[in-house]
Amino acid sequence: MAITVGVVRETVAGERRVALTPDVAKKLKAKAVGLLIEHGAGNAASFADATYKDTEIAADARSVLGRADVLLTVQPPSLDEIAALKEGSVTIGYLSPHLAPERIKALRDRKITSFAMELLPRTTRAQAMDVLSSQAGVAGYKAVLIAAEASPKFFPMLTTAAGTIRPSKVLIIGAGVAGLQAIATARRLGGQVEGFDVRPETKEQIQSLGAKYVELGVSAAGTGGYARELTPEERAQQQAALAEHIKGVDVIITTAAVPGRKAPRIITKAMVDGMKPGAVIVDIAAETGGNCEVTEAGKTITTANGVTVIGPVNLAATTPIHASEMYAKNLYNFLELSIAEGGVLKLDWDDELIAKTCVTHAGQIKHEATKALVEGST
Repeated sequence: MAITVGVVRETVAGERRVALTPDVAKKLKAKAVGLLIEHGAGNAASFADATYKDTEIAADARSVLGRADVLLTVQPPSLDEIAALKEGSVTIGYLSPHLAPERIKALRDRKITSFAMELLPRTTRAQAMDVLSSQAGVAGYKAVLIAAEASPKFFPMLTTAAGTIRPSKVLIIGAGVAGLQAIATARRLGGQVEGFDVRPETKEQIQSLGAKYVELGVSAAGTGGYARELTPEERAQQQAALAEHIKGVDVIITTAAVPGRKAPRIITKAMVDGMKPGAVIVDIAAETGGNCEVTEAGKTITTANGVTVIGPVNLAATTPIHASEMYAKNLYNFLELSIAEGGVLKLDWDDELIAKTCVTHAGQIKHEATKALVEGST
């Protein structure tokens, strides 16, 4: 029997994205899949109900949750939403399993098959499903715009009747998707851009975007596209070199993060105290503890020496149309792996993308790290 894919309105404060866009809805309909969406679910992302052609619009979330075979989400489902889901149904989206043992227990106990998209293996085959990359690109772009707005300086060099204005010096720390997008955006705005990452393979990527690679004498190549943890000696060396370098920088954007772990601390309070008045730091990693010691998630702080430290949260939600379009395509590409002829759902547990992304299934916790966390808290 063909499955019904459901989507409800996101209820987390500030979340404007939606897990299903009209274009992706068309793709699912072509697969003979039934669609059920809560009234107004796409409004915050500028997708009105009328734009979802051949899609059933439900009056409320409970009507969707009780009928959906597969629930697509942006933010993790709440405990109330999990309780309303059909037993044995499937949910796909962000899940943050390391942050909410109670949610994982609820999914397990309801026999919900849950997939955490942030656990998707970082392989070439998985690129079209990689929500971390697609949404990080949005964050990197918006972080630069926030910095440009907060900075008391122009980004580009300007030649005026009053003389030449030098370009702002912009340092991007971390050269993952967010960092590279930040570099590209800062370059487009005319900044004098530098980039740094402890992974040596990023040097060429930074330079290819027209930025200067900052040599701090530390190399920490890891696995899965992430840096390994620095030794105390390496961290001290990095901080000493960085502290001296950032004294002349106008804008810093920090993007270093590892899913499921606290953000690495890169900029200390002492380093901020050594920066010049008017400098701006935008810390994309604010939600997971921040790369800067001064950062507070969701707040803008001005230090005693006049440095502005901004800790934005959920930046992807601030560009909801394009962020939703990319996110919904990511989910579609992942779900498509399991849609057989006639819109039937068939999960192939021999497929590593399915197996390694799964958190709960058939009343069991399948993800080992989450299983250890939840069982340890029982």
